[in-house]
Amino acid sequence: MSFVHISSFREKLPGEGRVVYLLDTEVPVLLARIGNYPLHHGSLGVVRTVGRLGVPVHAVVEDRFTPVALSRHLTSRIVWPTTGCEDPERLADGLLAIGRTIGARCVAVPTDDEAAILLAEYAHRLKECFLIPPVPVHLPRLLACKASLHRICAEAGVPSPSSRTPESRDELIEAGRELGYPLVLKNLAPFSRLRTPAVSGTTTVVPTERALLDRFPTAAPPPVLVQEYIPKQQAEDWITHIYCGAGGVPRALFTGLKLRSWPPYAGMTARAVALRNSELARLAERLCRRTGYSGLADLDWRYDRRDGQYKLVDFNPRTGAQFRLFENVHGVDVVRAMHLDLTDRAVPEGAQAEGRVFVAGQLDFASAAAWLRHERRLPSDLLHVRPTERAWLSWDDPLPAAAEAIRFTGLVTWRLLRPDRFGPAGCR
Repeated sequence: MSFVHISSFREKLPGEGRVVYLLDTEVPVLLARIGNYPLHHGSLGVVRTVGRLGVPVHAVVEDRFTPVALSRHLTSRIVWPTTGCEDPERLADGLLAIGRTIGARCVAVPTDDEAAILLAEYAHRLKECFLIPPVPVHLPRLLACKASLHRICAEAGVPSPSSRTPESRDELIEAGRELGYPLVLKNLAPFSRLRTPAVSGTTTVVPTERALLDRFPTAAPPPVLVQEYIPKQQAEDWITHIYCGAGGVPRALFTGLKLRSWPPYAGMTARAVALRNSELARLAERLCRRTGYSGLADLDWRYDRRDGQYKLVDFNPRTGAQFRLFENVHGVDVVRAMHLDLTDRAVPEGAQAEGRVFVAGQLDFASAAAWLRHERRLPSDLLHVRPTERAWLSWDDPLPAAAEAIRFTGLVTWRLLRPDRFGPAGCR
């Protein structure tokens, strides 16, 4: 497979033949969030996509002035700061209290793995206030955990990178020598990534054994996944966003190509394009049907040119930050599909809208600067591709973009003044 050229992207799709559908405006949405991540464009995307259709949206926020809290499409903001280190029973109690205050049964939309796991594992209690997909109780935790995901992929016949979960320093050294360097390190599981983080961010690339040992000087390393490194020169990064109904049946399934990320080659999507990939769609559907997964999911894949396989890198059992990249020809995205399905309304079927381009604000500028520094040239998508969907900027909802710019600038300044704050903090 050769790399897809930017010039081949279609920027728009005609709106002819669109099916008219209505969300049930009597059923509100709760944006369910655990942890501290106020600059999250996926949360804002949820508020806008259903709020624009008249659905009341309530959001859990860290404080009154987070960008999502300032959206004109938000019905109410619930200030409930959490860290993910709290006892799950207390977190479930907090969600129940919020649901009872709202006073109407809500569709709960999780934007992080911890919230998704909490909703699944405490569904027997939370169903009093929330509509929750009928997912097997412990499945979201197993899919979000890097070690069990590798095992599930093997059982389902879905390729994934070679991985190890060392339990001692000796096993860590052995894994590095077996998989070779550079080596990828990831936090092993939800909740533990907040309580005892092994690495900062989502992915860390370690170049040598010496660097690995310097990172973990003690006998027992924290929970960490060691994974083979697929060289960027031999890879393409793809994404799948999906909503599955009962039994793992896809109601909306989309695929796209990640053009750039931040940090480069290993972080959040900074710019991506919606492209239909039938092989990826087949693999994602197979995994969800085999496991019986029901709900929202964001899957990260790496195409390895060395063996011609798409390898599943991450399965996030919740909505992804860049889900607004994707719509079908009727304007249905995964969050709208979930609301329709859980309120017993038909989800309009249709091909995905090809060529939509998503841009994630300042992350895009940072990733473009990094690309220029590494590649000695500007990314071609800056010159030839016009964004279709921007993460923050919206003319009908301007305040979140302004708040994000102010907070982002403050965060960068703070980190420059306090470089010691870059490392993982964990729960204190």
